[in-house]
Amino acid sequence: MTERKPPGVSFESFVDRQIREAADRGDFARLPGLGKPLASLDAPYDELWWIKGKLHREGFSPLPPALALRKEAEDARAAALAAPTEARARAVLAEVNDKIRTALRRPPPGPPLNLTELDVEAVLAERRASRPPERGPDRGAGS
Repeated sequence: MTERKPPGVSFESFVDRQIREAADRGDFARLPGLGKPLASLDAPYDELWWIKGKLHREGFSPLPPALALRKEAEDARAAALAAPTEARARAVLAEVNDKIRTALRRPPPGPPLNLTELDVEAVLAERRASRPPERGPDRGAGS
């Protein structure tokens, strides 16, 4: 706020004037999230919502590193199964396998990792079995 409320002016009218002037200047036109629903509208109230949001934005995890990597491996497997192309699925699996290899060389603090690299070919075979075959550029109609 750039100015103080003048004496004798009700707080409500002072605030309304500030909002109207900001809207006239276009201060609300380019806010992040404009036109998007509130993410936590249906979630139960959490007193620590802002702390959890800050930790998430800063990249901190409430899990120990070993458990966070296990969760990331599960998520990567699910993402690979749902990937639009096999190339994208391979990239997702390769990225998480690199992290797993690094963690196996230098185990993170906390509970044991108990994780091995994901078998790329087995995951891709499962992906192929769950969806129709991909059409390449040379397999179009009339070929």
